[in-house]
Amino acid sequence: MAAIRVASVADVPEGTGKTFEVQGHSIAVFQVGGRFYALDDACSHDEASLGEGEVDTDELCVACPRHGSLFELSSGRARTLPAHKPVSSYPIWVEDAYLVIEPT
Repeated sequence: MAAIRVASVADVPEGTGKTFEVQGHSIAVFQVGGRFYALDDACSHDEASLGEGEVDTDELCVACPRHGSLFELSSGRARTLPAHKPVSSYPIWVEDAYLVIEPT
């Protein structure tokens, strides 16, 4: 699938996440240490918005705001219960101060 420009780099401040609609699909984008990560927005346990979750910049993960499951930003792997299934992760990069995602 073709890469899609979704937002300006400035739209996702350091240490935070934000959700964007990409071709009718919600994707959460996070910035930690100047790097960007993109995951499915819905927690695999209870479909809460991961883009609204607290980002752990030391562990490079996001906590589901509903039940606290942790997901790795780099892979989408569920690290703690109650979630046990991963969420999808997507390639993301910066081009001319814009975030570009390649949905799969």
